Parts: sequence; structure tokens; C-alpha cells
Amino acid sequence: MKRVLFVAVALALSASITPALAQDPTKVDTKHYKVEFENDQVRVLRIKYAPKEKSVMHEHPGAVAVFLTDGATKMLMPDGKSVDSTIKAGTAQFTPAGKHLPENVGDKPFELVLVEIKEKAAAKK
Repeated sequence: MKRVLFVAVALALSASITPALAQDPTKVDTKHYKVEFENDQVRVLRIKYAPKEKSVMHEHPGAVAVFLTDGATKMLMPDGKSVDSTIKAGTAQFTPAGKHLPENVGDKPFELVLVEIKEKAAAKK
């Protein structure tokens, strides 16, 4: 289960990449990330990768990932480590804030919905 958690941080993707490059995925990777809904508390992203496609280093706040398809992913982390995972459609999980570079290493398209929790909303408890 922890392995799946890192994938979404983590759902959505090296020591040689500077932290300044870790940005909003909807700005640096419009091919794979689309904003479906946004208000002052959450932002909902639809994320789609064709087989063998990968993103660029980016970051997300804490979020809930809902996987719409099965998939095989590889997440490259800022420290250069990577995490390989197999995801099942219908899986939903919380993903902590973080930076990553995701890649669909499978032979089929991979799709998920990511509900990012905005920091101001989390602080309002």
C-alpha cells in the first residue's frame, strides 16, 4: 500500500533537477494535466498518460488520488530514487505533498483524478 501511495505523490513524478523546476503541473505539463474544477478549498485535476509517456518534475499539495484505470508507473523523486508501482482501477488514497516526475511504464493509457487540498482550506479547521 505504501508503494501505491508514493505513485500518486505522488498520481499523478532526480538529484540533477533543481528544486526551482518543480512547479505546478498544469503550467509545466499541459499535455497530461487538466483542471476540471477549482475553488478556494480544492483543485480537481484529470491526469492522463499514454503508454510510455512521462512528465516533468513538478509538485502537488496534499491530495486524494482516484485511479480510473489500471496502470504501471515509475515515480522519479528529487533525490534521484525511483518507485515502481502497479495501480488498480478504483483505488482511492491520500497522497502527501511532494515533488515527483511520473512516467507511465505500461502498455496502456493511464488515467486518474487528483483532488488537491489547498493549504488555506486545510488551515481553516
